[in-house]
Amino acid sequence: MTRADAIARARQHLHSGEFLAELDRRVAYQTESQNPERRDALRAYLSEELQPAFSRLDFSTRLVESPTGKSPFLLAEYLESPSAPTVLMYGHGDVVEGMGGEWRSNLDPWRATTIDNRVYGRGTADNKGQHSINLSALRAVREVRGGRLGFNAKFIVEMGEEIGSPDLRQVCESLRDELTADLFLASDGPRLSADRPTIFLGCRGGIRIHLEVKLREGSHHSGNWGGVLANPATILASAIATLVDGKGRLLLDQLKPPRISNQIRATLADVKIEPTSDEPSLSVDWGEEGLSAAERLYAWNTLEVLAMSSGNIEKPANAIPGRAEAVLQLRFVVGTRMDKIVDAIRTHLHAGGFPMIEVRAAQGFAASRTDFDSPWINWTAESIRQTTGKAPAVLPNFGGSLPNDVFSEALGLPTIWVPHSYPGCSQHAPDEHILLSVTEEALGIMAGLFWDLGEMARLRH
Repeated sequence: MTRADAIARARQHLHSGEFLAELDRRVAYQTESQNPERRDALRAYLSEELQPAFSRLDFSTRLVESPTGKSPFLLAEYLESPSAPTVLMYGHGDVVEGMGGEWRSNLDPWRATTIDNRVYGRGTADNKGQHSINLSALRAVREVRGGRLGFNAKFIVEMGEEIGSPDLRQVCESLRDELTADLFLASDGPRLSADRPTIFLGCRGGIRIHLEVKLREGSHHSGNWGGVLANPATILASAIATLVDGKGRLLLDQLKPPRISNQIRATLADVKIEPTSDEPSLSVDWGEEGLSAAERLYAWNTLEVLAMSSGNIEKPANAIPGRAEAVLQLRFVVGTRMDKIVDAIRTHLHAGGFPMIEVRAAQGFAASRTDFDSPWINWTAESIRQTTGKAPAVLPNFGGSLPNDVFSEALGLPTIWVPHSYPGCSQHAPDEHILLSVTEEALGIMAGLFWDLGEMARLRH
């Protein structure tokens, strides 16, 4: 049996309907981590669904309780030979709110429904479909190799990624010896595009900044008080305009990243951001000047206004509101001091005539990535090229945030992410889906990678 046989076997899992039936069963668990009423579903997904799946692959499994009483973690381990390479994998089984009633044709978010090239359902892209692809590829290699993988594998699954992975670092640090590995390999987030396999080495960080102007209780008639009462909404809008301009360009130097290195520029030189017909078109003349779209997305910092509120937008009164608030988010790359961001904004606003604005951090994720000199990068890229005939895009990080720092910094592992979704997948929104075409290719990619890991063990002997 050969590498090609393993790839064909993985794809057969999709063609036979086995993979989609498995995914449908997993999507049915309503694992909304932001909903306290789903606590039992979060645990059940691990104990009822994933533990048996890993056991069928001869992994030993156990649930690890959260140190703060939140949802448990699943630790699965397969040890074949102390001389074989060991890979640590990751997935998350929690999802965002289902948003039932908002999906096309009133689709049920808790079923995996196939329409043409799309498989709809909450979690299909983020992240149940992606870790299901990796499990299916492991199974295919094992079937072809006569019950063996050829390498050692460990898997940790959390149920709190959508609420910021609050206990992941503490749990992983407590399990440091058990999570020892040669490589961290996982799948989440989107590819560069549906037709180009992608490797990313880490993630941008993200921090939410809450701005609030509270001048008085209640609202006051704009005719009787206009011109003599300060308007908090006007103040807030003016303050934000000192942080980011009308073309999305950062104005505060402390929010900007270090200079983009020549190495990163070279890596991104062939990366084209080309939305498909059902994705939003890139905005003309938006973002940092002098950068390509890829550099803006993967190598620069961006400040976005996520929400603003003052008065009642549905029923505006002829009155000056007493308060205004906004939630901003800075997405940032490695080299940005996350611990300095809030203080920098506060100092800037207060010095600029806005001492009435309260500034606080609401949520944060660190930026991290694997060094470009890691030999695992070329190894992964060559494996994918051999499987698909395509040169994968290699990104220093992807645009969003993941708990990559837990694995790259806390555990000290080289981190390689091979995503199985695409930018138009509608994750975190109604109509979340994966593409059958990408899923089939991804099953082959992961089977090829796992086969090659096994060959590495053979060569070591």
